[in-house]
Amino acid sequence: MKITLTGDESIRLEGSHGPLTIEAPSYDRAYSPYHMLASGLATCTHSVLASWATHANLKSDGLAIEVAWKFVDGPHRVGEMALTIIWPELPKERWAAAERAAALCPVHHTFKQGPAMSIAARS
Repeated sequence: MKITLTGDESIRLEGSHGPLTIEAPSYDRAYSPYHMLASGLATCTHSVLASWATHANLKSDGLAIEVAWKFVDGPHRVGEMALTIIWPELPKERWAAAERAAALCPVHHTFKQGPAMSIAARS
């Protein structure tokens, strides 16, 4: 997998052979916790779609996932995420099915439901 930081509030994930790489347009662009959050969603979605493609006998070499987010006013938190599937080999008539398959990603479900959170400090 290759993750490219495409902006302060966006990433692109592409499937590739070999180790995970993270690329930025410049040395001073940091891989922020928000990039990590989006990377988890993109990785999960890509994995679900690649598996779906295998079972449907579809090519997925060009499959890429882009995730962008927006912050909400008030506390510094993500208020909106937009996921885009880029898949040149996918026939148009399969786009709706691919979107349904992408929605099966467990990370997607986690964001929609929101987990209970707790914090504990200890020595």
